[in-house]
Amino acid sequence: MSGTDTGGSAIEITGVTVRYRDVLALDDVSLTVAPGRVTALIGMNGSGKSTLFKSITGLVRPAAGSVLLAGGSPAAARRRGLVGYVPQSEDVDWTFPVSVRDVVMMGRYGHLGITRRPRAADRAAVDEALERVELTDLADRQIGALSGGQRKRAFVARGIAQDARILLLDEPFAGVDKRSEATIVRLLRGLADAGRTVLVSTHDLHALPTLADEAVLLLRRVVFQGPVGEALEPANLARAFGLELPGTADA
Repeated sequence: MSGTDTGGSAIEITGVTVRYRDVLALDDVSLTVAPGRVTALIGMNGSGKSTLFKSITGLVRPAAGSVLLAGGSPAAARRRGLVGYVPQSEDVDWTFPVSVRDVVMMGRYGHLGITRRPRAADRAAVDEALERVELTDLADRQIGALSGGQRKRAFVARGIAQDARILLLDEPFAGVDKRSEATIVRLLRGLADAGRTVLVSTHDLHALPTLADEAVLLLRRVVFQGPVGEALEPANLARAFGLELPGTADA
């Protein structure tokens, strides 16, 4: 399985180290993510996945190292609307009084004119995104009233409406129903096939062969990056999850 690789690196991370006071969250992380592919980010809780996403988006400033998105800084990528971010559920205030349509329209902010009022093209982009994630019938519902899977689809729709070239998804399958999972996988594969860059963190190892072209195993630093089949080999998973296989102590 492979998307349309347009060449070069959409995401280039070099020597990134992040500390939260005395806690080392990321340790000299270097990796590249190519366009036209779905790259899965795998690691246990506390391995640094969310911190890596926040470093890529510029929400966290590394103590060392650099991040380039499409050859520029994260701030420049955000200003140009190049990067879309689907956060974990706990990062969102679900009581905020906005509708599903409002959330998806937020993805059009960078396309709006000086009046910041949606135009016909913006409304059409939102309608198309809602249709693609199968939420048209729930467009006017308050975002917190949706199920977990529907909420995830709404934020994926925001990235689609934004026309982001780089899409980051932090645990999009956590707590979602099978229909939402299948819908999101299909959407991400379609976006990659259209040349977008998709980086998605997940604990669902069973879905990896269907979802991703390659995998990155993270334990505060990159312990493996390559084909999904190799990533799922017991020795590589053991390294990523801090385990020791029998007979490997002296390897």
